[in-house]
Amino acid sequence: MALRETVVYMPDHYAGAPAPDLDELMDLVARGDQAAFGQLYDALAPLVHGLVLRVVRDRAQAEEVTQEVFLEVWQQAKRFDADRGRARAWITVMAHRRAVDRVRAAQAAADRDLRQGIKEFQESYDDVEHRVEVALESDRVNRALESLTEVQKQAIRLAYYGGYTYGEVATALGLPLGTVKTRIRDGMIRLRDVLGVSHG
Repeated sequence: MALRETVVYMPDHYAGAPAPDLDELMDLVARGDQAAFGQLYDALAPLVHGLVLRVVRDRAQAEEVTQEVFLEVWQQAKRFDADRGRARAWITVMAHRRAVDRVRAAQAAADRDLRQGIKEFQESYDDVEHRVEVALESDRVNRALESLTEVQKQAIRLAYYGGYTYGEVATALGLPLGTVKTRIRDGMIRLRDVLGVSHG
């Protein structure tokens, strides 16, 4: 089943026409009715997209997750039981779950990158002799980042969350390369101290 290439923000049915019965549409979708699926998509895509966007806070990701939700609806339609709830609720719960999963996956990846960045920093500078042993939770990371100067925070986010090289960070911030390296070094030292990483 090919999903629509972009999220549709307005339903296809004519203005003033009665809204389709979503539970009935779900029953038809469960039988493989593609036209019913199109109606269901048009009726609920704006709602699902808005809900997902509030969670992931990124339009491109919200559109991806919305497509994933409706793909799951198409694949799992036979599991929908109208006696246990309405189609609208079933789909919005699915959308919320997928949105939260996307945020958690992104945060986990960012935390892994930052942990690796701290380790690489300590291994690459002569004044740091011991490896970092870190078990970071995302709230601790965010609190630690807030203790940095704005330039340190921006530089580290670009380098370790955005995947930019030091040279690219320097260009993005309009700063000399040496300044960026110093800000990242000082920021990493500050993060190590705030996170309680032993180095002595």
